[in-house]
Order: sequence, then structure tokens, then C-alpha cells
Amino acid sequence: MTVLDARALGRAALARQFLLDRTDAPAHDVVAHLCGLQAQEPQEPFTGLWSRIRDFRPGALDELLTGRRVVRTHLMRRTVHLVTAEDALAWRARHGTMLQGRVLTTYRAELAGVDPEELAAAGRAVMADGAPRTMAELVEAVADRWPGPPRRALGELLVAGVIPMVQLPPRGLWGARAGVRNQTLAAWLGREVPPLPEDDTDPVGRTLVRRYLAAHGPASSADLRAWCGLTGLPAAVKAVRDELVSFRDERGRELLDLPDAPRPDPGTPAPVRFLPAFDNAILGYQDRSRIIDDAHRGLSVAGERVVLVDGRVSATWTLRESVLAVTPLRPLTRAERADVTGEGAALASFLTDRASDRVRVEEP
Repeated sequence: MTVLDARALGRAALARQFLLDRTDAPAHDVVAHLCGLQAQEPQEPFTGLWSRIRDFRPGALDELLTGRRVVRTHLMRRTVHLVTAEDALAWRARHGTMLQGRVLTTYRAELAGVDPEELAAAGRAVMADGAPRTMAELVEAVADRWPGPPRRALGELLVAGVIPMVQLPPRGLWGARAGVRNQTLAAWLGREVPPLPEDDTDPVGRTLVRRYLAAHGPASSADLRAWCGLTGLPAAVKAVRDELVSFRDERGRELLDLPDAPRPDPGTPAPVRFLPAFDNAILGYQDRSRIIDDAHRGLSVAGERVVLVDGRVSATWTLRESVLAVTPLRPLTRAERADVTGEGAALASFLTDRASDRVRVEEP
């Protein structure tokens, strides 16, 4: 079985994430291909798409959100993701048990005695008038029936667990500073979430396996589980296994992949790319060594924005007073500093609506 080292795996991931070469595909298709973008920080997806799409304009994403073709919703790993309307509807029921379970695990003591089905029915009754609500407003409407639990715990179970919800614009629009207003997914899209099939064929699970590998492969079953947070996927993997090819990583673990997916030569040059906080190019794996050193793994869950140099996390970046500040994690060569400065200037111009292209590369 062919062994793929970290560099080979990294180049494959970059190619599929449109980070090896930007794409001309429309933003909707890129969001779909990536299986969504993590988006609990509302402005971060704009950077993620800018780094992947040639001539990306913020209005393209705004139009998708206001046009209800892309939504912000709790999905993979119980985090807020930006996903297409079609994927939100198709995947939500499959994620439902995981979403509810993660809230109940987080607030095990606080929510003891709360029947999730009763709470869901009460919440749906409140939302039936079609009016969007903040989490606090929704909790206030049902608090007389559940006066004991902390409101935060009750609210998270409602909006991130038992009822499929979306966060409405202007939340997530370019430059907007808007709080969260929730609406049911069905009301916002005008379509009900399809129920899971009664048999055990798990068509959604099979689709998730294929879609994940198209955007992240080659990858292990543990990587797949780390990306979506779902259990019960081994059966789906087994069902599609005849469609897949297998490799090994340097530690001997089996990696699965689509046979015709891109696997570039490990020597393929990788351009400098700036990633937003919580980008799934990093978080989408249990083993992230293809793109980030173990010593820096903590950056990926701490909300640090990172810079890829030669395909690996090599710096962090922030935008302060219209200056894009880059802090290397290792010494950069003169050529690497020049490339970081050039790409950083373009990003600064994008993020400041062309008001500034100033970049400062600090000492590591």
C-alpha cells in the first residue's frame, strides 16, 4: 500500500481546499465543495473565501446569505457553520442526535430533568408565529415551564440542539456588527428538514464520507469523525468502501480517498496563503500534521489566524488599525518574507476596502 508523507498529504489538502491554486468557481459552489466554512466568528469566512476564490468580492457572500442560498447554522461539531441551504436541509437530521447530545453533555447537571422533546415542542410553538428571536427572547417565552435551569443552558439546547435554527442576516454580512437573531431552518428556507430514513442505509452518512474526502482527503476514519463530530459512520464508510482507494501515512494508519481526487506531486510549489480563525483546512482533521506542527497545534483551536508558507502554518496574523501584522513562528527566508508581505498587502487592502495595504512582518 502506498505510503503518503505529510508533505504529500498537505499538497493534496491544499489542492482540494483551493489553497494551492485559487478557483474561479462561484462562492456558492466553493462553500458547497468545502462542506461549509466554520463561522462562529462572523467575518472570518470572508477571508477564507478571499484566499480561495480569484477576485472574490464580499457582496457575493452577502447576496447568498440574504438570498437564502447559504445559511449560518449549528452543524459539524456543534459549531456555527456557513453551509449551502441544500446541505443544511439534507444534513441537519443526521447531525441532530450529536447536536443535542453535546449540549446535554456540556450542561449535564444544569439540564437534568429537562425533557428535550418537550422543550423542542414548546420552542417550536413559540417560533410558529414566524418572528425571529434572540436566544434570550426564546428562553423568556418558555422559562415559566422550566424556571430552574440556567437560561444559557436552556437557550443553547433550544437554538443549537433540539430545533434546527439559522442565524439571520445582518449577522454574518460584510462589515456588519449584528447580534444573533434566530429563525427555524424550515421557516427561513420554506422547506422542512427531511427526516432520516427508517432503515439503516444511512444515505446522508454515505454522502458525508464522499463529500468530506473530496474536500479533505486522503484521510482516516478518525479524521472524518473529528471533522463532523458524528458517531455511527463506520457503517457508511464500509458501505462506500468499494468506491474508495487506500493509502497509509507514515505512522501506518489507513487513509481513504476518492480514486480520481487530486493528489499533487509533493514537490508542487505552494503559495503563501492567509487563513481565518478556525479554518477547516486545519480543524477538519484529527491528525493535523499535514499542515501544522504538533508544537503549534494549539493555535488551531485558540482562534489564531495563521499564514501558510510552503504549505504549512508558519506565522500568525492580525489586523490592527489598518496594519496587517504578521508574527512568524520560525525564521523566514528573504524570499518567504517578500511573498508574505505581498500576499498580506493584498489581504489588507481587501479587509480595509482598499484603504490600506500596510504590512508589518515582526521577528519570530
